[in-house]
Amino acid sequence: MSTGIVLMTYGAPRDDADLPRYLAAVRGGRTPAEDLVDEMRRRYALISGSPLVRLTRAQAAALEAELGDGHLVRAGMRYSEPWVADAARALVADGATRLVGVVMSPQWSDLLMRGYADALAEAARELGVDATTARSWHTEPAFIDAIAQRVVEARVDAPEAAVVMTAHSLPRRVFESEAAYVAQLRETAELIAARVGLAAAEWRWAYQSAGHTQEEWLRPDLKELFPEIAAGGSREVLIVPVQFLADHLEVLYDLDIAAADEARACGLRYRRIAMPNTQRAFIRALADVVRKTLARTPPDAGHARPADPRAPARA
Repeated sequence: MSTGIVLMTYGAPRDDADLPRYLAAVRGGRTPAEDLVDEMRRRYALISGSPLVRLTRAQAAALEAELGDGHLVRAGMRYSEPWVADAARALVADGATRLVGVVMSPQWSDLLMRGYADALAEAARELGVDATTARSWHTEPAFIDAIAQRVVEARVDAPEAAVVMTAHSLPRRVFESEAAYVAQLRETAELIAARVGLAAAEWRWAYQSAGHTQEEWLRPDLKELFPEIAAGGSREVLIVPVQFLADHLEVLYDLDIAAADEARACGLRYRRIAMPNTQRAFIRALADVVRKTLARTPPDAGHARPADPRAPARA
């Protein structure tokens, strides 16, 4: 008997021709305006295309090696190939008798993440196997240690850099309906800061990657902090994303190009921690999430029962 694990994330357009389809899928089926397609085409060109699918597959391979015998791992995307259902079918074809989903975002929002669990649940029902999806693992000690390790590594060459922890911005309406999700983001940042040894006054919080809509998005936006940081005497800034787990558009363009340009315009040297990607400490953290989820979810628990890796173990 084998357990199949699906690492689930957004995905990315296959190529330039696939971009309009991808943007429509992300937007719930709404056709994107031509100017939006053009702008996103420009951004993807600047980063030579998103490496997210490739990196998630590499994370899956590393996790399979870490978990060892009895575990099979595949990458499954919500908005592009390989689809979550494709990953589930491949795992069952290779001998998996139950499935575990891990959304590649440590913090959980029903509004934002439930679609992943539902996609896995539907695939599991069609395949006749049980499935569960891990929920929030934003306080998992091994995960906090992995990101803290990246911060420590980055600060070797920049011990005086102003530290800014970031998360993807959200429309205010989302925050008002799921404030607990934003609280999880802040809790992760606070735990990382404590693990690194940063006092409350030694780091800041900001949002990035606000969407292309007219509605209000959460603030402060990262670029709004740069003038204040420079005015305070800092000469460089270190960006620490707390929810991104691999390099992709919001890292390689939004941070490393757009935010970096804003920082330099304020006289700041821009730095960013390395993303977890296939960092050994991070892969061990993923393995802990899977093991804890399995320990709390009996094989006959039913389809798509969401499991919280922090919840008390069952008797």
